[in-house]
Amino acid sequence: MTDTSPLSFDAATPDGHNATLDEPISPDGRPEPGRRYTVPARCGRAVRMAAGETLTIVNPAGSQVCDFWAFALPDLREFLSMEHLRTALGRTMPRPGDGLVTNLRRSLMTVTEDTSPGIHDTIVAACDLHRYRQLGVEEYHDNCTDNLRMALMAIGLRAPEIPAPFNIWMNVPVDPRGGIEFQPPVSKPGDSIRLRADRDCIAVMSACPQDKTPVNGAEATPQPLMFDVTR
Repeated sequence: MTDTSPLSFDAATPDGHNATLDEPISPDGRPEPGRRYTVPARCGRAVRMAAGETLTIVNPAGSQVCDFWAFALPDLREFLSMEHLRTALGRTMPRPGDGLVTNLRRSLMTVTEDTSPGIHDTIVAACDLHRYRQLGVEEYHDNCTDNLRMALMAIGLRAPEIPAPFNIWMNVPVDPRGGIEFQPPVSKPGDSIRLRADRDCIAVMSACPQDKTPVNGAEATPQPLMFDVTR
């Protein structure tokens, strides 16, 4: 399907609407310490973190991808950058002990624990309205780009741009010729990843709505995620 609509881009403005915009965890995104929150299937949530706090993201179904972003405070123009991260690590997948760096090449969060096999993606852009049109969807489809926008709007912030996400549990192997393939996650039910904030930041999670490829499992059925923040 060819998209011939006029191009108009505002990084902060969503192309549609879902519960992400109406159901923040709190007005400013500050969590209750230790409380377990849900990211509903196809939706997103933003959480405000202080340096030293740890975010634990849980994959109850095992098959659900989490598109993940983090923005530095107080200036959201510094954010996790996958292109800078791959350069810093010399590989495409972070491991426990690795710092996740920003577009200014400074560590914003550190992976402290990962109970999954460690297969994640730092290559693929977040799904958006245009991606689903390319996949043959003519009506509005929930997407991670809009979930990011709405999760920030729900706590009174605006996305400065749409960085490539850290696609937690997403399985996109690269073959020796440089090709990629979208495959189901290899994570299992209950797997989790822990990320420590190295500086004050806003973390955003999207329970990816992708149901046209098998990135959310062979049945392509988006599922909820869980998370909590501890000191």
